[in-house]
Amino acid sequence: MNIQEQKIIFVGGKGGVGKSTSSAALALANAQAGSNTLVVSTDPAHNLGDIFHQSLSHEKTQLANHLWGIEIDSAIETKRYMNQVKGNLRGLVKSKMVEEVHRQIDLAIASPGAEEAALFDRLITILIEEQAHFDKIIFDTAPTGHTIRLLTLPELMNVWIDGMLEKRQKINDNYTQLLNDGEPVDDPIYHILQQRKEKFSQARDIILDEDITGFVFVLIPERLPIIETKHAIKQLNQFNLHVKNLIVNKVLPKEADGQFLEKRRKIEVNYLRRIDEQFKDQSVLKVPLYEEDISDLDRLNVFAEQLTSLNKTHA
Repeated sequence: MNIQEQKIIFVGGKGGVGKSTSSAALALANAQAGSNTLVVSTDPAHNLGDIFHQSLSHEKTQLANHLWGIEIDSAIETKRYMNQVKGNLRGLVKSKMVEEVHRQIDLAIASPGAEEAALFDRLITILIEEQAHFDKIIFDTAPTGHTIRLLTLPELMNVWIDGMLEKRQKINDNYTQLLNDGEPVDDPIYHILQQRKEKFSQARDIILDEDITGFVFVLIPERLPIIETKHAIKQLNQFNLHVKNLIVNKVLPKEADGQFLEKRRKIEVNYLRRIDEQFKDQSVLKVPLYEEDISDLDRLNVFAEQLTSLNKTHA
């Protein structure tokens, strides 16, 4: 499927291969085609703002006609997420215990997984709420392992919440029968868990819908990015998340001359052949190495036009 056809695109890959540039170029190409486009960076080492020479924040900032950007700030999102947890517990904890519970929640901010949970919560909020406002949403994700965890969380969280709901329901049933004269218990925690389950399920349905959501991996013609991309595609396949498009970035152009580059080109030919052999289920777009960095909108526009023209040849 043409990567321009889907409404939501996740761009992933090994660090340093050009994910942010590819995300920005895809976003710019869509915006120039008249689609209201939102590009979102979930990578803690944000590059989007640098590419567009604008300061981005955790809220939408207009970058160009039809184009807006967000850089999700994990620290802000973690604080917001924990405040939401505190709010959910308001009225459910005895007043004398509130201070201690809040202290424990504040300590949890530094625990493993807290930032990831907060980032995921923000991501699915964008997925669900911003669809009505944009024709295209493009996510510039962190390096591969982080991307895999992020994309597989809806599946894992659904299983976890189902277990929590089942336990909570058993407690409520016992309370109803033994202590509440058979009257059903109004359990705010159960309702909160149910709302979370519905939100995760909605996000899962969006991510799994191939008519809506596409996955693009960026790599360069070198051994380690090829191996990492192969492993990532295999892992995502286990969760029914299918990568249909690859962008092979920084391919040496034919006009690049000199003995050194000629030797590099001979090595690169073997890697390009391996890419064609190992990724037969994916559409492979090859983008040349440019003489200069993609350091301004003019050069980014050249990159965007390259992706668009290559995409048409693979449609």
